[in-house]
Amino acid sequence: MSEDPSWLPPLILLNDCGGDWSMYVEAIYARFKEDLLTNQPKYGGKWVRCRRDPIYDGKYAGFWHCVSEGNDETNRTPDLRRCERIGWVRAVIVNANSTGAIDSWKNERQGEIRNLFWFREEYLVVLAERTRKQDGFQYLQLITAYQTPEESRKRKLRAERDSAGP
Repeated sequence: MSEDPSWLPPLILLNDCGGDWSMYVEAIYARFKEDLLTNQPKYGGKWVRCRRDPIYDGKYAGFWHCVSEGNDETNRTPDLRRCERIGWVRAVIVNANSTGAIDSWKNERQGEIRNLFWFREEYLVVLAERTRKQDGFQYLQLITAYQTPEESRKRKLRAERDSAGP
């Protein structure tokens, strides 16, 4: 793996919090809030929003989706690799068009258009295109972000990316 670009923030490690899980969750949530709520990014002229509900342990659902894994939304398992990279979510979004290290394309899942940002075929950020019903306001909603170490997943993503075109 090549050296990380200067725009990519360092990992936030559990050891940075003395191995204290509760302190760690608060630290990574603070980063999530700073990067995605307080300093809300834009992509393609649209604001990036985070799913709020259901709030669990005082934290947005969008946060839990970026730091845990599992198909059952009510019973997800924390993933330290996702936690460590919480600062990468914003960095990948705001740098998506300014570096060759990030591939981007759109797909359709569950009847919605999604924007995918794949950093060096290692880390994927997924945003869904949304329109607010009451006023037609268009925005992007953070769906998830995660590492892609499995070769089978990489093959699927490569095929999808390559068939999406420029």
